[in-house]
Amino acid sequence: MSDGYGDEEAGEEVENLANARTPTSLRAMRACKRCGMLKGIDQFIEEGCENCPFLAMRDDIDRCNRCTTAFFEGQAAVMDPRKSWVAKWLRVDAYLPGVYAISVTGQFDQEIEDKLVNMSCRWRCRPATS
Repeated sequence: MSDGYGDEEAGEEVENLANARTPTSLRAMRACKRCGMLKGIDQFIEEGCENCPFLAMRDDIDRCNRCTTAFFEGQAAVMDPRKSWVAKWLRVDAYLPGVYAISVTGQFDQEIEDKLVNMSCRWRCRPATS
């Protein structure tokens, strides 16, 4: 019985699932301002963001604080982003499996925002409204 995936694609899917990153604690959880992935600040410092390696957060506390936010609402665990309607709704269907914020509030520094614009990257964080 075939599920429509080739052996190579199925192997990649299993590898992605095995490498899914989840928050190790509910305390000090933060969201990546670009993709909305949720992890602890220590995880962002240690690993960076797997979806956004160009933000260069790994081993850079200041950069992690500038590229993540503690202001987010809700969370959704996404195990197979390509098949998940929730991932499509959150617009994370091209990202790795993980836990994502439903909405992210914050704003990038102008330098980082300019870099993302030059790379034609979209981001999920929105400025706080008054």
